[in-house]
Amino acid sequence: MHIYTDDPKPLKRSWSFDILPPDISELRVVLLGNSWSERSSVGNFLLGETEFTEEEPDQCLTVRGQLKDKEMVLIDTPDLLHPDISQQQLTEHVEDCVRLSDPGPHVFLLVLQPEDFTEEHKLRLQSILEKFSDRSFDHSLVLISAPREESSALKKKHMEHPPVKDLITMCRYRHLKQENLELSELLTRLGQTVKENNGEYVSCDVFEDKTETLPADHQSPKQQQTQTSMSIC
Repeated sequence: MHIYTDDPKPLKRSWSFDILPPDISELRVVLLGNSWSERSSVGNFLLGETEFTEEEPDQCLTVRGQLKDKEMVLIDTPDLLHPDISQQQLTEHVEDCVRLSDPGPHVFLLVLQPEDFTEEHKLRLQSILEKFSDRSFDHSLVLISAPREESSALKKKHMEHPPVKDLITMCRYRHLKQENLELSELLTRLGQTVKENNGEYVSCDVFEDKTETLPADHQSPKQQQTQTSMSIC
């Protein structure tokens, strides 16, 4: 299902995005993590309004918004870390995500709920990122969700949780805490991640493997959809 509008929706506090390289007209961000509610909350925080609902979809969900003279494209995913999801389903979801982020995502925003993030989750998330590209970790930013418990000792314990620490290390120590996080800081860190990669996006391996088999008249999602505000693949 696709929902079309004439123009992307304007987002709030667009001045924070001046950190993006001037030659980038669109920022593409893929949301991954172990909680749909946390990912959708972060997506809505970035957009400044409720576009991602509490009801988790079966497929990838994409929302576009206008940031001054640039666009932001957020691609949220279903629960790819669920233990019952098959490898075939996982590959199909990754391929859908790749097509929606064509020609490739600039940043993977990894939203982690530390209380529930297990070693199995870490290994599965690592495998998912590797399905996109072996360079995915260079383009990843970890966002630690606000803990359910207010104890400072518990907060420190969650940050020292081995699966979380391991993933932060893999992502070149790029991480933020959601608690008391300002929108401007999150946008700035996304922009910094893009700049640290010289404005390049991830050229997804799973997509490249498919291109040789595509028919000559095949159109990319960008060619098929113009000015899409929201789409469900």
